Amino acid sequence: MSDIFNVKDTLSVAGKEHAYYSLPKLTETYEHIKTLPFCMKVVLENLLRNEDGGQSVGKNHIEAVANWDAGAEASKEIAFMPARVVLQDFTGVPSVVDLAAMRDAVVELGGKAEQINPFIPSELVVDHSVQVDAYGREDALDLNEKIEFKRNNERYEFLHWGKQAFENFVVVPPATGIVHQVNLEYLARVVMAADVDGELTAYPDTVFGTDSHTTMINGIGVLGWGVGGIEAEAAMLGQPSSMLIPQVVGFELKGKLTEGVTATDLVLRVVEMLRAHGVVGKFVEFYGEGLHSMPLADRATIANMSPEYGATCGIFPIDQMAIDYLRLSGRDEEQIELVEKYAKAQGLWHDADTPAATYSSKLELDLSSVQPALAGPNLPQQRINLSDMHEKFGETLEKMTKDRKSEVEGKVRFDQEGGEQEQAEHLAAEPNIEVDTSDDNAGYAPANNVFSNVSIDDKQHKLRDGSVVIAAITSCTNTSNPAVMIGAGLVAKKAAAKGLKAKPWVKTSLAPGSKVVTDYLEKTHLMDELEKTGFYLVGYGCTTCIGNSGPLSEEIEKGIEENDLVAAAVLSGNRNFEGRIHSHVKASYLASPPLVVAYALAGTVDIDLTTHPLGQDQDGNDVFLKDIWPTSEEINELIANNIDADMFRKNYGEVFDGSAAWNAISSADSQLYPWDEGSTYIKNPPFFDGMTMEPEGIPDIEGARILGLFGDSITTDHISPAGNIDPDSPAGKYLQERGVMEADFNSYGSRRGNDAVMTRGTFANIRIKNTMMGGKEGGYTYYFKDDSATLQDGEEMPIYNAAMKYKEDKRPLVVLGGSEYGSGSSRDWAAKGTILLGVKAVLTSSFERIHRSNLVGMGVLPLTFKDGQNAETYKLDGSEVLSITGLDNGESKTATVTATRADGSAETFEVNVGLQTPKEREYVRHGGVLHYVLRQLAAESKEAG
Repeated sequence: MSDIFNVKDTLSVAGKEHAYYSLPKLTETYEHIKTLPFCMKVVLENLLRNEDGGQSVGKNHIEAVANWDAGAEASKEIAFMPARVVLQDFTGVPSVVDLAAMRDAVVELGGKAEQINPFIPSELVVDHSVQVDAYGREDALDLNEKIEFKRNNERYEFLHWGKQAFENFVVVPPATGIVHQVNLEYLARVVMAADVDGELTAYPDTVFGTDSHTTMINGIGVLGWGVGGIEAEAAMLGQPSSMLIPQVVGFELKGKLTEGVTATDLVLRVVEMLRAHGVVGKFVEFYGEGLHSMPLADRATIANMSPEYGATCGIFPIDQMAIDYLRLSGRDEEQIELVEKYAKAQGLWHDADTPAATYSSKLELDLSSVQPALAGPNLPQQRINLSDMHEKFGETLEKMTKDRKSEVEGKVRFDQEGGEQEQAEHLAAEPNIEVDTSDDNAGYAPANNVFSNVSIDDKQHKLRDGSVVIAAITSCTNTSNPAVMIGAGLVAKKAAAKGLKAKPWVKTSLAPGSKVVTDYLEKTHLMDELEKTGFYLVGYGCTTCIGNSGPLSEEIEKGIEENDLVAAAVLSGNRNFEGRIHSHVKASYLASPPLVVAYALAGTVDIDLTTHPLGQDQDGNDVFLKDIWPTSEEINELIANNIDADMFRKNYGEVFDGSAAWNAISSADSQLYPWDEGSTYIKNPPFFDGMTMEPEGIPDIEGARILGLFGDSITTDHISPAGNIDPDSPAGKYLQERGVMEADFNSYGSRRGNDAVMTRGTFANIRIKNTMMGGKEGGYTYYFKDDSATLQDGEEMPIYNAAMKYKEDKRPLVVLGGSEYGSGSSRDWAAKGTILLGVKAVLTSSFERIHRSNLVGMGVLPLTFKDGQNAETYKLDGSEVLSITGLDNGESKTATVTATRADGSAETFEVNVGLQTPKEREYVRHGGVLHYVLRQLAAESKEAG
């Protein structure tokens, strides 16, 4: 590493000298650094340490951050290099597939397989595969684990191979925890100490994760965020990531939370405020005197939901609370000393004397104003005060049932609105509609009379609009927080003492993010109490939070369908998008774990829990939420007496061991992966087929056909869907040809380790519109056999089929799009599938930043029309033959497009070439970042002999 500013210094920790790049020394030249936000100081150190003469990081980049203009729009590009990468299994498996394929390729090029290893620590946690199949029983955990291993054996065998084959790569096995909670409780270093060019060097722990909620680690002062798979792979292989210097929104916290208010209530308020403010693409930094009383676990909850408020990250500084948490979670004392000394030496320590930072904009929140709340029915920012829940659900119901015949005929509220018996009888006469005319509503007035009779354990029950059919204590967002987990246990204990338990129609589940949680719940005897109310342990993983809620009983699903009921879910997760939690649940509400228990007891969201009883005790007395809600003193006493560092050390001392089922998996003990040609989950991708040591460069594109012509706001889900596979689609037919039954198709998301499925699924979203096809939806296009073909001459077929025909014709392909092309999730397969279809360039009005970067990472040339222009400007209909010239091997900032029609007439226009740095030009010349790295490593191997 170079030191062009001469700021290198040393720090002594436990008798060891650590080199570091001193920000205070740099401040002597750039005084503005004193008022930089904490997060921008971390970015500045990253650039300072990785300066390489301008190939990726130059003096100008460092100066741009040192002189950061808080009010400037994000437009200057810099290169950021994370210290670590964390992965979950859904996104991690395809990344490891690529590394395995690179090993084969480097050997073909004359290198050695062991050259392909992550350059930085890369840690994968298997947490996305477990589903809630069994619940409400003591053996639910064991049953769900068995089913999980049966479903995922191929993928787990592959990961088993990977963990022994790669250095700098570890796998936390299934049934251990959730990636972000494991990261917080164990993996995060906060300050790294590693050998850099033969010198022990200290630097901030920063992290990229292949999951959007990677931001949870911001709660302990570690800067990091979620990225797509290509960006993560590039980082693993030592390549910097391109990013814009962001704006930073300062969020000042004042005061304290009041009695009975939880961290979940707080984060829902924060989400609401920041959504209204607008923080997309920005960093959010929390500061203020409110931090002094805010536990680390509460900070992690707020940081976790950064994607929900739209920010790149939601960072907290390093302070005494962070040090206390490191000690509580069993971190090594030498590591804790390093964190504290380094943070103080670098001006990264926060206390009462910390100078005020400059921010792009500011918000403030008095914590004492936060009230108990939920969020829903389908967005995290739809916050509802607990006391307003009954009224707000009524409004939701009216919107959701406006087309339902029974609602059109008239809605009856017997207790509150004086409904007439005749109205009820009239509604009951409608086909398939049953109406309750009795007065047995357990202390609350249901929104209407519509219900379905369901039989559960030989007893009849009435399923209504608002009935809670899923109540899940789930997600690292909340299960990482002892206060809300102990609180849930105490609510269950007090409810059980009064004879209350979850209603029979509620599917209950408890899925902690680490085994530490079950340890302290068992130590406090609260696990037994949760089980008494219906909440049994179902697994250690994401479960309901990501939609792995498992099936509802056939009787419940039938009851919902019978009258098109608006069934509800209440979960302690971070997302509740429509259809995400369960296909039969229309209204999903985010809530704290104690409230999840409360709504399971009530059995409905159509209730005001502040004024109406949850049920009756053994003597017939009403039991209200206030009767069973624990005090802060009760919760804090149990935490203080039952959670200690030994608990963390015990569990994380065995974190990589795994269960008997995991250890029973056999895998090859080899440097190269033995690909199974019969596998439909894991396949050697063709990215490196025919690769030589010489890069192709960026030649002009001649005689290209337009594979698709798309409008504005084409998302990465349009380009590479994650959902169900249509049996009549190219991907569906591929699976059937290989003996896979339709019931076993699974989803595109689960088959990301198989390029044949994913390439066939590219542009296969059933809602995508190729404007060549008029108004037709779906992944179709026209294939044109020769240059004289008009639009009317085109042969309609799936986009994949047309791409393969053009491949036979040796025709290069181009995709045309409108503005915001590639918006949404940073899905790597949206770029991988594009290159595998034979697309050389994508020409749009504008790109979403991450997708443009992903295209570059896969060797696809991003081009944009001049301002105010698009395909319509030149009356392009998709039948034209395109030539793109003047690329000058990527050095030119513009290129010339000639679009020739069937009659020989042509349009010629200039476009912008979207390669923004020398490194990006190198990537595309080589065919992508992976090819670039491969050639570098193969060349080094040859030079070494």
